[in-house]
Amino acid sequence: MVAADYEKLGLKVGLEVHQQLNTKTKLFCDCRTELFKERPEITFLRRLRPTQSELGQIDPVALFEFQKGVKILYDGNKETSCLVEMDEEPPHDLNREALETALIISLMLGANPLDEIHVMRKTVIDGSNTTGFQRTCCVAFNGGIDIKEKVVPIQHIGLEEDAARKMGAEGDTLRYRIDRLCIPLVEVATSPVIYTPKEAEEVALAIGRILRATGRVKRGLGTIRQDLNISITDGALVEIKGVQELELVSLVVENEVQRQLNLLKIKEELAKRGAKKDEIKDEFVDVTSVFRKTKCKIIHSAVEEGKHVLAVRLPRFGGLLKKELMPNVRLGTEMADRAGHWGRVGGIFHTDELPAYGITVEEIKTLMQTMNAKQDDTVVLAADIFENVVDALKAVNGRAMEALKGIPNETRAAKPDGSTRYSRPRPGATRMYPETDVPPTEIPRPYVERLNKYLPELPEQKMQRFIRDYGLNEKLSKQVLNSEFTQLFEETIERSNISPTIVAVTLTETLKALNRESVEVKNVSDKQFLELFHLVGLGHVVKEAIPDIIAWLSRHKNVKTIEAIEALSLSMLSQKELENIVDSLIEENRKLLLENEKRAFGVIMGLTMKKVRGKAEAGVVSEIVNRRLTLFKKKS
Repeated sequence: MVAADYEKLGLKVGLEVHQQLNTKTKLFCDCRTELFKERPEITFLRRLRPTQSELGQIDPVALFEFQKGVKILYDGNKETSCLVEMDEEPPHDLNREALETALIISLMLGANPLDEIHVMRKTVIDGSNTTGFQRTCCVAFNGGIDIKEKVVPIQHIGLEEDAARKMGAEGDTLRYRIDRLCIPLVEVATSPVIYTPKEAEEVALAIGRILRATGRVKRGLGTIRQDLNISITDGALVEIKGVQELELVSLVVENEVQRQLNLLKIKEELAKRGAKKDEIKDEFVDVTSVFRKTKCKIIHSAVEEGKHVLAVRLPRFGGLLKKELMPNVRLGTEMADRAGHWGRVGGIFHTDELPAYGITVEEIKTLMQTMNAKQDDTVVLAADIFENVVDALKAVNGRAMEALKGIPNETRAAKPDGSTRYSRPRPGATRMYPETDVPPTEIPRPYVERLNKYLPELPEQKMQRFIRDYGLNEKLSKQVLNSEFTQLFEETIERSNISPTIVAVTLTETLKALNRESVEVKNVSDKQFLELFHLVGLGHVVKEAIPDIIAWLSRHKNVKTIEAIEALSLSMLSQKELENIVDSLIEENRKLLLENEKRAFGVIMGLTMKKVRGKAEAGVVSEIVNRRLTLFKKKS
């Protein structure tokens, strides 16, 4: 990918960071803020519907979700959900612990808290909330965060409830788990004054540092999410939701810029070809007979089940559906996303990519003739029940019309590789309305002043303390602050007699290395980490054994760390045991040692460390090898 001139392109990025708070209870009830993995104790089925605003308008996102025609099956248990999450009981008062944390974050970001907090409802009927809306409130306005020599304005800090967890789908029924529903989230939203992908990542990192500095937020995958609002000159405002990995922020921005640039090129090409909106028509032709004997497994299976194969012609779109917008994403891919959302079909085929998938040249010729398609046209087809295919091809036509205009305003979802997929239309102004079941919460000025007086250390202050008090170098201090383990690092130093450097390296570099090796380090609890560091500090296990112990603990949940040490036979060897091992190795290699005395230490040291790996400190082994070799030379 060629580096872009982002200033010339007029790139603007606004960032929204959503972070779960580590409160004892949920935002509007007394349930625990934990996730459960057991079988659900409660299940219930719902169908959510959009409602009109006070002006008689319906939010386009709500209408979009409703038209999918899906039902939602909710799962829950009694410890993490109650009648509030089921929407069978009104919400309780706003969680004061969560509100206090949001106020502390606001003050650390230099924002101005409101005098009174009013809860609002944000329409959401995709199934992620049983009520059909999300409860949210603004806590503070007009803050700022320093990024090098620039202050990035913080528009607002909000407090809201997290969504239910999507567990999968079966046909037209979605399954959600309501344990996560109503866990408190703080939202920090910047102004759109971020002008490069790198700067977007730096701002996300800086906000994350502030959030973790409170010591009041959850950690782990899924507890923090970044949403990006991205636009370029002549482009459109596109919202990208759910970027979970900090390292992906810059890549997502780069990819979205590339996507919009290529969509603008497609718009220019369509204009050159004379493509017009009125040429794109909802005229769908049943081409099932063309594929009666097809070897394409997907279409053949649909035909055998009595389903329909319908096609639509896109005049002057020939070749454009296979044009790559960003890695692994094409205009045809975007049309397939729309078809899947609106038509509930598994995918589409188009002549830009055919013959392929078992579809032959002869079938394509017959298809083009049936559709009266010209050489520069594209034909799109899908196979499913009649109603689904019609809806799918209408969505394809809609996306084709948008391509004539350039870039659609839409919401997209981030994928793990940094690409994105269509999620839904952009929400309208009718999406938000007042919550009538939660009374306003007054924020007294003396209370705010007291909080402001005892704010936690800022990240810069903490880093200097790490260097001064713990002897960490600047690089390692930054790594700890940038990680999600800052609080665990400090707790370990307070409770264990272990080198701060060993703890810092383990929680940053070692865990990253283990993640690259596909070790599920997220399965290791804070308690297990604390036990491990305590045992290392007592000298019961060597620091070299730490990676092996963490890897074992990741595969065996709810066990004590000492069990990992015993299972791996990593208990420290005694002085006598080490001496016996060294003596044995010297005797086995007697001839070599006598012939080459200069290599004696290196040979025995290497063999010993290989044999006692994880069971003895290298310094102790070195001293014993030196002493036993000296004795061997005297005897020889």
